[in-house]
Amino acid sequence: MLGLNQYMLGLNRYILRQCLSVMIFVTGALTAAVWLAQSLKLVDLIVNRGLSAEVFLYLAVLILPRFFDIVLPIGAFIAVLFVFNKLTTESELVVMRSAGMGPMTLAKPVLELAAIAWVILMVLSLYMLPASNRLFKDLQFEIRNRFVSSLLQEGSFTTISDKLTIYIGARNERGEVIGLMINDERDPKRPVTILAERGAFADSGGASRIIMENGDRQQYDRDTGKLSVLTFERYVLDLDMMRDSPEARTREAQERYLFELFFPPADTDPGTRDAYLVEGNERLTIPLSVFSFAIIPLACLLPGEFNRRGQLKRVLAAVLCALSFQALDLAIRNLEGRFTAAIPISYVVDLAPFLIGLGILSHRGIKFNFRWFSPRPAVAR
Repeated sequence: MLGLNQYMLGLNRYILRQCLSVMIFVTGALTAAVWLAQSLKLVDLIVNRGLSAEVFLYLAVLILPRFFDIVLPIGAFIAVLFVFNKLTTESELVVMRSAGMGPMTLAKPVLELAAIAWVILMVLSLYMLPASNRLFKDLQFEIRNRFVSSLLQEGSFTTISDKLTIYIGARNERGEVIGLMINDERDPKRPVTILAERGAFADSGGASRIIMENGDRQQYDRDTGKLSVLTFERYVLDLDMMRDSPEARTREAQERYLFELFFPPADTDPGTRDAYLVEGNERLTIPLSVFSFAIIPLACLLPGEFNRRGQLKRVLAAVLCALSFQALDLAIRNLEGRFTAAIPISYVVDLAPFLIGLGILSHRGIKFNFRWFSPRPAVAR
């Protein structure tokens, strides 16, 4: 009896090891593909806005955690589907079932795999995701509000704030600006326009400045209709004094930890409170969906009789079920963004395939007929 238990334990570890390795590979490949596509949007910060490669890499790393909650459940589904289809085609599954391993016994390593993925997703939801989003938004805010030179593009008007617009004609090899115009409307009655032949941006001590040469400063008095012109050879403008952006910003729902989402400050407005509630529940339901993604392949592959000609119909059925589940899950998430009353439905949708799959696996006598995949036989006349 002890030898049989060790044999079963060895088979469980064998299946879990294969599923885990495939899940890691698939998750890594999908994450790399999505991360590369999203990181290309940040290349503009280096090519056109002059930020360093270190800042680009830092931003690219910070966006990684937001992909795992989507990619990891799909990786678990593909891993289970691939491994159990491989075990079937190589007749290993037949040997296991002949040794007395029923569907629920075979499902044990898959449930362990889903539990591992669930723990990873919960760690991401509880800490990694809000922390990375917070650092990303903070750096993005700092770039927009301090590194003004990185925001300016050649030949276009850039609005730094509601009352400050800057235009640059070109940049030379040394990073200097050729052809500069600044429009300052902090005082609506006396707008100021500054024109300069060349200039340079300097960020020092947490302040952004523009050093301009050979230009003039024009101030128009709308009450009197007079135009004052000041010609200069060198003029320094402190952008931090002109910019009216706030010192701090309000953190979005994606940047807040789970406790902040479920227990916001008392002065939070109802719309923001609902957004926090939706985000908090999504942090809990998305990890739960990995159990459903993992059990769907088993519910399609294990019941019924073994077919030596392959299990293409069962594999297609599993893929179709997973796609339907994902589409319904996305629809419910869009619905709960409009109506918070739909939040409990998301828990039902994310756990329903898991519970149905366990019911199918625990019912030993159940069989599936996949004739609806096959063409109808011709009738002899």
